[in-house]
Amino acid sequence: MHLLIVDDHPLFRDALASAVGLAYPDATRHEADGIASACAVLATQPAIEIILLDLSMQGVTGFEGLLAIRAQAPRVPILVVSGLEDPRIIREALDHGAAGFVPKAVDKATLTRAIADVLAGGLSVPASLQNATPAPSSARKAPIAERVASLTPQQVRVLAMIRQGKLNKQIAHELQVGDSTVKAHVSEILRKLDVISRTQIVIETAFLDFDRILAAPEG
Repeated sequence: MHLLIVDDHPLFRDALASAVGLAYPDATRHEADGIASACAVLATQPAIEIILLDLSMQGVTGFEGLLAIRAQAPRVPILVVSGLEDPRIIREALDHGAAGFVPKAVDKATLTRAIADVLAGGLSVPASLQNATPAPSSARKAPIAERVASLTPQQVRVLAMIRQGKLNKQIAHELQVGDSTVKAHVSEILRKLDVISRTQIVIETAFLDFDRILAAPEG
């Protein structure tokens, strides 16, 4: 297993690496002291299977770091390991795409169990919130495939280009339409997919087979 630990505190990063090493002695542990260095690691280490991420790091506001890493590696689950234990923050982290949340005060057994749950495709939250925490908002929405199906053929093309990281001007050039037309399409895509940013578009649609969607007959 390849695992990435992202935390700007060297002592805690070492402690977390040590705890993971005891539970998974054969794991390859990568470390990063910030979001930029984490993205650099992800760009060169495609084998990483799980990311342990601290939310509170220097230069990071709110969930910017979580969203940046999700955009860089949308298929890699992120387990937030944070000193913040406010239930609202935990719920928002899950809403922003985290696969789990572990307070930094937990013991090694709890951390190990959370990692195992996330690697198995589950959702890990503190025991005290398992009954009280509502499901992430994405679970209450219609499945993403249904939301994408509501797009027009042109909006699907724009969506595909957004997923490729293209800017509005690039999209307008390729589709041979005006910038205002592209902006209108992007606004409608955000509304129909029920997301608030281009980053969330990438995250929500990461697992869709766009080759098949684009090849589907119109109408």
